[in-house]
Amino acid sequence: MSRIFFDTNLFIYLLEDRGERGARVNGIVERISERRDELLTSTLTLAEVLVKPLSVGDNDWADRYEKLLNTPGVVMLTFDRPAARIYALLRRDRTLAPPDAIQLACAASARCDLFITNDERLSRRTVPGIQFITSLERAPV
Repeated sequence: MSRIFFDTNLFIYLLEDRGERGARVNGIVERISERRDELLTSTLTLAEVLVKPLSVGDNDWADRYEKLLNTPGVVMLTFDRPAARIYALLRRDRTLAPPDAIQLACAASARCDLFITNDERLSRRTVPGIQFITSLERAPV
C-alpha cells in the first residue's frame, strides 16, 4: 500500500473539471482505490478549495468540497509540530511559496510515497520524507 498525497488543484479538477484534467485525476483515484493505496491531503487543501465558493456565497459548492474531503479513503493531515520543522527547513529556499511548503511539509511528515501536483516547479524538487514528487501530467495512472 502506497501513501499518495494530492495537492489542492487535484481536488478542484476532481470536482469541477469535466475535461482532460478531471478525467486524469478520476483515473488516478480509481487506481488508488483498486490498489487500496492511501489518499492524503492536508487541512490547507480544505481551506484553499473553500475560498472561492465562500467568497461568492455559494454554500452548496463549499459543502460539496467539504463532503469530498471528508469521504472514507481521504486522510486529512494537520500541520503539526514535525511538519512545522520540515516547513522551516523548506522555507530556507525563499522561492518556495509558504502554501507549497506547508503541503510538502505535511506530506513529508507523513512519509508519503508520492506527491502529485499540477505545479511543475514542485515536481522538480527533492524533499526528504517524500519518495517521489510528480506533476499530474506525468503521474502514473
